[in-house]
Formats: sequence, C-alpha cells, structure tokens
Amino acid sequence: MSSSYRLSLSGIHHQLLKEHLLGDRNEAAAILFCRDLSPQRAKLIVFDVLLIPNEECSIRRPDFITWPGARLSAAMDRAEDEGCTLILIHSHPGGFLEFSVVDDESDRWAIGSLFGGWSGEAPAAGHGSAIMVASGRIRARLYDPTMRSAPVADVTVVGDDIVHWRDNQQEGPPVMAFGSAMTEQLAKLRAGIIGVSGTGSIIAEQAARMGFGALTLIDFDRIEHRNLNRILGSRLKDAVTSELKVNAVSREIGQYRDEIQLQLVPASIMTREAVLAAAQCDILFSCVDSAEGRQIADLIAQAFVIPLIDMGVTIPTRRLRDGNPAIAEVMGRIDYVQPFGSTLASRQVFTSALLRAEYLARSDPEAYAQELKEGYIKGTLEEAPSVLPLNMRAASCAMLEFVARMFPFRHDSNRSAARTLFALADGEEERFSEDSFPVDEFGVAGRGLTVPLLGLPLLGE
Repeated sequence: MSSSYRLSLSGIHHQLLKEHLLGDRNEAAAILFCRDLSPQRAKLIVFDVLLIPNEECSIRRPDFITWPGARLSAAMDRAEDEGCTLILIHSHPGGFLEFSVVDDESDRWAIGSLFGGWSGEAPAAGHGSAIMVASGRIRARLYDPTMRSAPVADVTVVGDDIVHWRDNQQEGPPVMAFGSAMTEQLAKLRAGIIGVSGTGSIIAEQAARMGFGALTLIDFDRIEHRNLNRILGSRLKDAVTSELKVNAVSREIGQYRDEIQLQLVPASIMTREAVLAAAQCDILFSCVDSAEGRQIADLIAQAFVIPLIDMGVTIPTRRLRDGNPAIAEVMGRIDYVQPFGSTLASRQVFTSALLRAEYLARSDPEAYAQELKEGYIKGTLEEAPSVLPLNMRAASCAMLEFVARMFPFRHDSNRSAARTLFALADGEEERFSEDSFPVDEFGVAGRGLTVPLLGLPLLGE
C-alpha cells in the first residue's frame, strides 16, 4: 500500500453520498466499492456505492455511528468475488475534517473484520475509511492488513464540476480562475491529448503554457506537407523527414518549458499502449477526427472515471442557383463528458453507421467507394486546408470549458453546458444541458483494468 494513492468518484455517486450522509444531524454510513488501477497508477476508482439504511445502524449520534455487521459481511463477499477494495465512509455533520479517536477505534473493529474475514490475499490497496463533512468534502485513508494507515493523497470528484481535495489542504474558498493559484493547481495535473494535429497541437500549446505539470501526447501519425498549415510548431523539415507529430509538438514545448513532464505515445488510441497511457491522466482532450477514435476516448473516460472534452469543427456547404458552391455555416462543437452520465455515444457524436463506414473505408476501399457513390455513406467533398482560425476557436473553447469545470466562473451552473455549439456565419452560440441527453446505461463506467480492457477483446494482452 502506498500513501500516494488517489481516489476518484463520479459526481453522480458524490451527490448520492451527500444526500444520504448529510440527511440529518446524525452520522450516517455508506460503503464504496473501488477498483485499483495499479500498477498503471496508484489510484482507486469508485464503481458502486452502497448506502447503509439508517435504521440498520443501532446507534446514530452527531459524533458516533455503529456499523451493521451483516452489511459489512455481504459487502466483503462481493468485494472478494470482484477483487475490489472497500472504503467505509461516514459523515461528520459538525464539519470536523479529521479522523477522531472514536473513528480510529471504529476502524480497528470494522476494517479489521474485513481483513480478518478475507479469504485469500488482501487487495493491493488494502481497505479504507473516509469521512464527509457538511460541505461535501471527503477525506480518506487506507489500511494494510497490519492495520497501518496512510492518507489518500487526493480525492477527486468528476461531475458537473471537477473537484480535487488534497489531503493536506485546509478548508477555504475555491481557487479563482486565471490567477496564480490556478497555475499552482494545474502544475499537479496530467492532461492527455488524443491526436496532436489541428486542434490537438493547439490544445497542447495552451496546456503547456498554462502550467499543466505533465502532458501525455498520443498520436501515431507523421507530418506531411499538407499538415504544415495547421500543426503549431511544425516545420518544413518535419514534412521532409516525416517526423512523428508527437515529436514535433514536444520539441516546441521544450523551447519554453523545461520542467514539464512529457509522455509521448506514438501509437493509435486503439492500441493497448495508448489506452493505458490515457488512463493515467487527470483530464482527457479528444482531438481526433474519426468516429473510432472518439469511441475509444469515450470508453477510456468512462472506464477510468476521467473527465473528457471532445471537440470538432465542420463547414457545411450549399449550392447556389448558378451551381457554384458556397459556405452554409462555419461550426464548432465542444462536449464535456462525465462518468456515469451521458456519453459521446448516447449523444450521437458517433454512430454505428459512422463506425461501419470508417471500418469499410479502411478494410475494403472499393466497397466503400461504391456505397459512397450510391448514397449509403455520407462523404465529404474535400479536406478544408485553411481552417487554423476555426481550429483555434474550437480548441480555445475546449480549454476554457475545462477551466470552467475546475475553477467555476460561469454565472449559470456548469450542468447547463454539457455541449456548446457555435455557428460563426450566424454569430450564434448555444448550450445544451447534461439533462438534455440520455444516460448511457450500457457503458463501461468504472470498469477500470477489468479484462478485456474497455470490454474490447482487441485490447487484450
């Protein structure tokens, strides 16, 4: 067990806990079922929550609660079957953000009984306890089988807002956006950028200059002459030598940041290597232009309880009466996706038809061309070469979306901005609430490293 373990849970689970644990002035209890992401990362993700009915706790006072043995036994049996860690969480309605002597004694009995009744080797992370105070903040610790404890270094809630509570952080006002305190917080985070071409290179530039402590750059592709008009920092020599895009972007970042950690993954996001690298990030930016790429990014964010921001631009055209083409609209889309809620799939950002079309184009170009000709597949007229300003607009909106989530500055709730669409020809911007999209009830939320990875056999060992 390591003292550097982190704990992440969805905003949906956090809200359930808050409503139950802080329902009255007496302590209440719940059990978190967690999957361990080690050895990839010392992190536990909550995939389910069991709310202990208040009537099953024989004693409930503002400063004390008893755990029902039958509930602990049933939770232990399930945890053994699923190979997961249990965290016993209760409330401190009075707001005391410390583990009390009473908590220590309760843990010795309750968590000691988990280890004592465990058949086989104990989970690598051990088991833990946590407290929630009136503000909703959670503090947690983990025990090993000898009942030695270590604090959980960071508790993260990924919901409408993205909240990080450091173990040694005092209660206080939230960090204000765009100031030096925001830069200090970003220095503790790793951003994953999937695709570092048009919008991706711009996201990388922003993230590096804003102060993110680490970046993971994922892209298998190499620079060609046609890319030079949209990849920031790319050079003519890069096209001549077919330089990897991740190498070119990281080289430019190294010109002005010497302390940043850069992880380069020159592989497709559809590979096991890239998926595991993305799983170690605190925020994911999906900057791909394929349905398959978006599908994998969507699955990673859900499986590993990571916030995801996906972006895309499009320039639909129309025919004038004289037969000449004209711009119908210049559009951009930014989607913020949180675990256990709606997904890119349930929002129809990609569909089975788009996935099939991309597979057919890759595996059987002739059949793809025939279906395109017959109208079964929607094609594009040509690649638009001069879209750097549009890419910059979309990438800037995407980064500001992240800032708004972690350092809230909107007058309205962030829940109202699950999707943002802008239309430059009409000069309009429209937001869509999280509640306007269906929840993905068939996803992989909280799956973690469960085999097969992301539920996809192609990502096996």
